[in-house]
Amino acid sequence: MTNATRRTLLRFGAAALAAPAMLASGTTARAQSVTKWRMQALWGGGTTPMLYEEKFCARVAELTGGSLEITPFAGGQIVPSAQAFDAVRGGAFELMKTFDGYTAGKIPAHGFSSTVPFGFPEPDQYEAWFYERGGLEMARESYAPAGLTYVAPTVYGQEPIHSRVPVRKIADLKGLKGRFVGLASAVMADFGVSVSPLPTSEVYSALDKGLIDIADRGDIKANFEEGLHEVAKYLILPGVHQPTTATSYVANTRAFDALDAQQKAALAVAAREISGTLRQNILVANGEYIKKFQDAGVEIIDFDPEDVAQARAKAVEAWKKAATDDIAKRMMVSQIALMQELRLL
Repeated sequence: MTNATRRTLLRFGAAALAAPAMLASGTTARAQSVTKWRMQALWGGGTTPMLYEEKFCARVAELTGGSLEITPFAGGQIVPSAQAFDAVRGGAFELMKTFDGYTAGKIPAHGFSSTVPFGFPEPDQYEAWFYERGGLEMARESYAPAGLTYVAPTVYGQEPIHSRVPVRKIADLKGLKGRFVGLASAVMADFGVSVSPLPTSEVYSALDKGLIDIADRGDIKANFEEGLHEVAKYLILPGVHQPTTATSYVANTRAFDALDAQQKAALAVAAREISGTLRQNILVANGEYIKKFQDAGVEIIDFDPEDVAQARAKAVEAWKKAATDDIAKRMMVSQIALMQELRLL
């Protein structure tokens, strides 16, 4: 064996010995580069919306090649749902799925980034406001002072009104006791409803005991699964208090800023995909579950479209009173402008 051959073999041997160490080092580097987040959602475990939050987390992992792992938790699993805003703000976990209407009392803009009573009748219209008319940027502006980053909305259709008494026209709302939250509280009060912002968990019992006459709670399928057909024999459509709905992904700003560009993009892409797929699931489920309500003896009442259109003009005055800060006013003005272009106003 020549000296040159011996040197070549020695070099290959050294490389072979180094390879496992290099692979181990590379594996460790990759493992260390994985960012792990926790997300608390609004929904109960096993419910349809919660299943879609799990799909959202899986899609983020797929889009980032596993570099961003988000573990989903059902509502209340980490902290009580009412404490999620402060928990994410303080860094207890990195991401929440929330409904901005819950914080509309403190941040007026959130009344307009969650739902617009008597507003956009179609979810595509409301989603267009977020992505085409600056709604997304204004929503982010509203959260920024709290150290939170609004990532993206999930937009879907109406939530119905459940009632113990027949409500056949908008004027019949006057004098009733009702459960509503967010901007809907202010608007329904202007239509003569005595509003109580009860927690979602108390809607069934409040209707059952007659503490309220009418209530908002969730989408049609979720409300049937909750048993509202047992305590309210009228289901009223369209849900004028919440004709379209936006829930939102909101992150701790420091955690969000620490992500790389691909991870941030993955959050945005996955959120918009889930917005569309959940909306389509609810659209299909609505017909099935309206039939279930009817089979359970519930009467479906449809408001006259002209009645709703006339009431929308009155609702605008309630919106104006609720827009008490600069961001809320800008949101409202841009929404009204889009509704006018769509010939809704």
